[in-house]
Amino acid sequence: MPELPDVTVYVEALESRLVGQAITEVRISTPFLLRTVDPPLQALTGQRVKRVHRLGKRIIFSLDDDLFLVLHLMIAGRLHWFRSGMRVPKTALATFEFPDGTLTLTEAGSKKRASLHIVRSAQALTQFERGGIEPMECSVPEFAVRLRSENHTIKRSLTDPRLFSGIGNAYSDEILHRARLSPVKLTSRLSDHEIARVHGAMQTVLREWVERMRTQANGGFPEKVTAFRPEMAVHGKFGQPCPVCGTAVQRIRYADNETNYCPRCQTEGRLLADRALSRLLKQDWPRRIEDLEG
Repeated sequence: MPELPDVTVYVEALESRLVGQAITEVRISTPFLLRTVDPPLQALTGQRVKRVHRLGKRIIFSLDDDLFLVLHLMIAGRLHWFRSGMRVPKTALATFEFPDGTLTLTEAGSKKRASLHIVRSAQALTQFERGGIEPMECSVPEFAVRLRSENHTIKRSLTDPRLFSGIGNAYSDEILHRARLSPVKLTSRLSDHEIARVHGAMQTVLREWVERMRTQANGGFPEKVTAFRPEMAVHGKFGQPCPVCGTAVQRIRYADNETNYCPRCQTEGRLLADRALSRLLKQDWPRRIEDLEG
């Protein structure tokens, strides 16, 4: 799922191309994408884009006549920009025509989860606010209050949109690896020093990835938006060596997600129990790196 760095770079690319331009035509290929009926889709035609900004993991297009287009890419939604005269594929879920080009939304896989809402007035946007504070703007004390407001694993708290805005599965793995903390440590057991460490790692990691993506886009439209990047330290790197200590990266699987971590850097050599595998292997489940290597 595109997270804060990805959505930030998307927003910057969209603002530089669309602000001041009017939508000339909108086409949607599936009725499941549009989640509102009033205002109707046709109301977008002729509306000029005044601003594009991020709200959590959503992209908000502010239009004339106090209309707002709210786009959530979910896991597999991606945006593509085609300059005027370029061939536009016909496989898009949504197509937005502008005088200077065409913006399309695609979604890989069979599960179509991306959503599009059209609402009237800025006040209507409050329904999409989850309450999370901006991780790159909060102070250490503000961060500590949010982190300690509920007693969960630190991984769960970082990805909770009610607590922090825009952090998901991928960057929480990277943040906790940088902070050298276990993803399953409870927030109630974090010391002040550990909280400050996570705060610093969070802001550094997110800032680094925003800059990296800007550099990779190089003024063009970001096309390589993915949760699995070769430069990442642990996310999506199961079995590969940790870039810090060389230990094989481990994972915990749950539902459609997984947590990746380095057992030497983050858990003092302990292997965290994967629910499915540990139940299957029982006493044969390795407890430490040495057991795994042995």
